[in-house]
Amino acid sequence: MGEVTREEKLRLEFNRWAEAGKGQGMEQDHLPITLPMLERMQLRPDEVVLDVGCGIGWLVRLIARLVPEGRAAGVDVSDEMIRQAREFSKGNEHVRFEVGTADHLPFPDETFTRIVSIESAYYWPDPANGLREIARVTAPGGSAWILINYYRDNPECHQWTPLLPPTYLLSAEEWAELFRQAGFTDVHHDRIPDPTPTPDEYSGRWFRDAEQLRRFRAEGALLVYGTKPAA
Repeated sequence: MGEVTREEKLRLEFNRWAEAGKGQGMEQDHLPITLPMLERMQLRPDEVVLDVGCGIGWLVRLIARLVPEGRAAGVDVSDEMIRQAREFSKGNEHVRFEVGTADHLPFPDETFTRIVSIESAYYWPDPANGLREIARVTAPGGSAWILINYYRDNPECHQWTPLLPPTYLLSAEEWAELFRQAGFTDVHHDRIPDPTPTPDEYSGRWFRDAEQLRRFRAEGALLVYGTKPAA
């Protein structure tokens, strides 16, 4: 047997997460930083939106309600996540889910007016290829938006490295440069603090204590976005 690819390792890992029910907690964990991003995006009712790394599809279903004259789609490397996304979305004709990765998106060129990715980009096997592929399926004048909590400029997340599948810990400017190399223009990056109240005590494995969790949320998630030039 040949060596297991990075993509296959991710698929197996996130299938385990899905089977353990972790997909259901992603909306609660990520909504406080995602809602400010959606507000900045100012989606029009007729937008066609793709979520890369959609998990069980909570954001796709939310976006579908914001684009009643358009449609929303999601892709994920985990076939089990996609199975659950389809199950949770039964009867919703405005959403679509496919198994895929950032660097192999199963859609024609220039399909989407907006592309989003929440807490996924640092897992991509090759972020540069992923952004080039995202640019391929973005319509001229459309934009891509990436939101991540794991990035070099926030020292309060660096201890996650041994706890995660293979990842890339890049800085805000490194992500912005990858956007530019993929052909996006008007590239910006910003922080979105997490307003979730911090408990008095913390006993999880991601942070040393409640104070580190408070600092992490205050630093905020990294938002990077750029526009594909109009034809």
